[in-house]
Amino acid sequence: MLITEDLREAVAGIPDGATVMIGGFGTAGQPVELIDALIDQGASDLTVISNNAGNGDVGLAQLIALGRVRRMVCSFPRQKDSWHFDERYRAGRIELEVVPQGNLAERIRAGGAGIGAFYTPTGYGTLLAEGKETRTIDGRDYVLEYPLTADVALIKARRADSVGNLVYRKTARNFGPIMAAAAATTIAQVADVVEAGGIDPEAVVTPGIYIDRVVRIAEPAAAGELEVGQ
Repeated sequence: MLITEDLREAVAGIPDGATVMIGGFGTAGQPVELIDALIDQGASDLTVISNNAGNGDVGLAQLIALGRVRRMVCSFPRQKDSWHFDERYRAGRIELEVVPQGNLAERIRAGGAGIGAFYTPTGYGTLLAEGKETRTIDGRDYVLEYPLTADVALIKARRADSVGNLVYRKTARNFGPIMAAAAATTIAQVADVVEAGGIDPEAVVTPGIYIDRVVRIAEPAAAGELEVGQ
């Protein structure tokens, strides 16, 4: 496993055409510095799997604005500050697959768990279920959904230890743990790295076995992370 403070080293080798999972719930937990490093690295023609389609002019929004994303798979493509995605989508310059948020999370989790497919009632009878296999189980209608995996996951955590175990800050946890398990290569940006044993094993959320690269950023950009209960 690589531990570095060099963002260029952290994102090296991500190819054109890659499928990239990006953590975050809006701005909470979005790995902005890793996304900026990916922009500088130059990879394009990307498929991005994320809860949102970018906010404002930074991070994922900037990646989209530069025309580097070919396809978005997300739950909330439109928000008041998602103007870059909106502009490109209306112009037919980016593809979109909308996935209900619970289905998105479960499809990613299934990808990490090696589950081949699953039935869910969410989306049945709507446009989102068109062309998909359906089944009635115990009198209830379900849609068959398939797992999501990625070549790379970019996630943000609060702290890592020297073997890659991660803990998160409150709502910044969101999609990070399941994306880490569902990607071939997982890159985590953290504010702090401690020695092995420096994180209580009972507090570990993402085991280091899922982490390939850790980049320490002592003062990450403000991410709008919410307190518990907000």
